[in-house]
Amino acid sequence: MGSRVRVLSVTHVRPSETSNPLTDNDDHAIKVSLLDTMFLPYQPMQRLFFYEGDDLPPVPALLGTLQSSLAATLAIFTPLAGNLAVSKSGDVVIDCSPGAISQGVRFVEAEYAGSTDDMRRLASDAEHDAEAYAQLVPTVVVSALPVPALVVQVTRPADTDDGGGIGAVVVGVSMCHGVGDGQALWEFIRAWAAAARGGSPALPAFLPPVFDRAVINRHPKAEAVSRMLLRIFAPELPMVNAFPKPDTTLQGRRTYLLSARLIRSLKQRISLQTSNHADGDGAPDAAAVAKPPTTYAAVASLVWTSGVRAKNALSRAAADAYLLFGADCRARLRPPMPAAFFGNCVKMCYARATVGELRDGGVGALARAASAVREAVREQLEDPLGDVDRWLERYQAVPQDRFVQIVSSNRFAAYETDFGWGKPSRVELAAVLDRELVAVVGAPDGAVQVSVVLDRGRMEDFEANFLSQLDGLE
Repeated sequence: MGSRVRVLSVTHVRPSETSNPLTDNDDHAIKVSLLDTMFLPYQPMQRLFFYEGDDLPPVPALLGTLQSSLAATLAIFTPLAGNLAVSKSGDVVIDCSPGAISQGVRFVEAEYAGSTDDMRRLASDAEHDAEAYAQLVPTVVVSALPVPALVVQVTRPADTDDGGGIGAVVVGVSMCHGVGDGQALWEFIRAWAAAARGGSPALPAFLPPVFDRAVINRHPKAEAVSRMLLRIFAPELPMVNAFPKPDTTLQGRRTYLLSARLIRSLKQRISLQTSNHADGDGAPDAAAVAKPPTTYAAVASLVWTSGVRAKNALSRAAADAYLLFGADCRARLRPPMPAAFFGNCVKMCYARATVGELRDGGVGALARAASAVREAVREQLEDPLGDVDRWLERYQAVPQDRFVQIVSSNRFAAYETDFGWGKPSRVELAAVLDRELVAVVGAPDGAVQVSVVLDRGRMEDFEANFLSQLDGLE
């Protein structure tokens, strides 16, 4: 498929005032931690925000608001105006030098080759147009450093009148994964939207970002593990052995919305299943019902069981199945990292059950999945960095056809991203980091959005199992 997006202009947005982020040396460089190095070969995190309606301002006003508020936000999140680079001493760093910062963030204005209605359909269609989505953010090459920490693209439909209103627009954001994790990305976006609405990114209870990686870098295994990872991911710096982008033509992509009421019912069902499993087949009384799982664990259990049934129909019942999910470690490190830490501070956790328990377990499968998620968190986050030298080995040992992977979190209030013209009609991944994964984010009114990316041949089975497990919950 040819390109459906035409670049109209490229500008650069610089911090609106001189900032002095914490740096490790006189070169104004933040040395990345071993957790940052883990994500060096990954494609950037890319998010799309679709907006539509009669309240959207004319193009010049809309672009002016986004650029001025971005400049104000970069004054606080200054490293995002820099690059992931190699220092003179050979370290991988976030380059915050005056020369790097003065280049600013690449800001692309683009046009979608279609009408306002066509662009609105991109956001509303049940099946994602993955190739179009990928064109709504700028291309970022991660196979050689330096890599820009942040790039932005604003795309409007071709039938837009520059002097009048605009019926639809997409804001695409791409952040280098070596600079920060999902929580870091969403804190930046939240601050940027606040600046666009009110002139300042400092919302009530806003905590300025903390860039100090000393707690992680002082870990006894930090230096050795970082060197090991660099030998694997970037043995010939500045070149990086980047993970390839998955072929979008092989992927099916769909999104499901779980209402707050449905999630409450799902959690109650899991609690009842857990109690029945513990106490026998009789229905438990109210006092015997197990404590409900967290929203994340409930949604993860639904996704995991549905994925196993779609992917492992012919697998042996005794074979292991895995759920891979990232867990924030900021509060779990010793000493803990600040809640406002801007960087990577995530550990991959592995929940494990047998294929039979999740595929053939009937009504008890959700409870078994939730129990495995809870156990994984308890075991693997007690000392998050204790086994950091074995993280890569453990990931490579999991059979590729036996795991379901979840990214992001329902704690990320994606639909609160209001730049002054209302909340987005849709928030989605622009491109995905792996061939198959599931992304969850918070949605309006306590709902949770579940975006699923699977091989096309598995999508129908996944959807059938996913929806069947929700029967009777509302």
